[in-house]
Amino acid sequence: MTVVSQEVAHYWRHPALPDVDLLRARYVTHRFSRHTHDGYVVALIEAGVEAFEHAGSTERAPKGALITLNPDVVHTGYAGAPGGWAYRVLYPAVDVVADVAAELGARRGTPYFPQSVIEATPAAALVRAAHRAGEGGDALAASSLLRTALAGVLRHHARNVPADTGTALPPSVRAARDILHDRMVNPPTLEELAEAVGTRPFRLIRAFRAATGLPPHAYLNQVRVQHARRLLDKGLRPAEVAARTGFADQAHLTRHFKRIVGVPPGAYRRARRPPRR
Repeated sequence: MTVVSQEVAHYWRHPALPDVDLLRARYVTHRFSRHTHDGYVVALIEAGVEAFEHAGSTERAPKGALITLNPDVVHTGYAGAPGGWAYRVLYPAVDVVADVAAELGARRGTPYFPQSVIEATPAAALVRAAHRAGEGGDALAASSLLRTALAGVLRHHARNVPADTGTALPPSVRAARDILHDRMVNPPTLEELAEAVGTRPFRLIRAFRAATGLPPHAYLNQVRVQHARRLLDKGLRPAEVAARTGFADQAHLTRHFKRIVGVPPGAYRRARRPPRR
């Protein structure tokens, strides 16, 4: 558990489904930097207001609202009211949501949520029940209520997107992205990166941002944090993780990790299990 002033955050893995993470938090001054998630985000606001930038606009989610974000969508997160906000968040992997959608008879493709903020929905109570069950040790109840909640959210609010959406990355951006993944610890300069993929530096920044929602340096930090999570899940200590992922030191890792995940790496490593009752 991490506590800073009035802020409390706990992040853990679902007790029955390893491809689902959970966050329960209250934030006042904390701000999430621009980032994405590999899977979906389903969040229930329990108090206050969260504001976030998403798809070129600023959204506000008040108490009782659900936030539904699709995979790989760039967004932020910060207090939309002086007292901040408190919420419960489900982070289900794409395969988990697609499996529930298939059981509901959805046609082949990736479930898609057209609205990012949904108010007055019956699915909110299902999400709360599923999240609270994820804090306990009853694996059957936790997994049953989670699937029930995802089914409710999908039935009421999802559409389907065909598997081939025609959004392939431009060759220069794909090549630059691959280089950043390969050279995560020792990345090239922007000039070297642009030269390696056959374009000019500013042109690469614009193309990369248009295709991924992030400039190359921010994308690299996201890649590093994602890899850091996998290493922390294996039990490595934050200082060692920082060295293995290209951060200057543990403080550098902590700063970027908290801006994306919501908790420091040490708290994340300790809390990958349901809290004690």
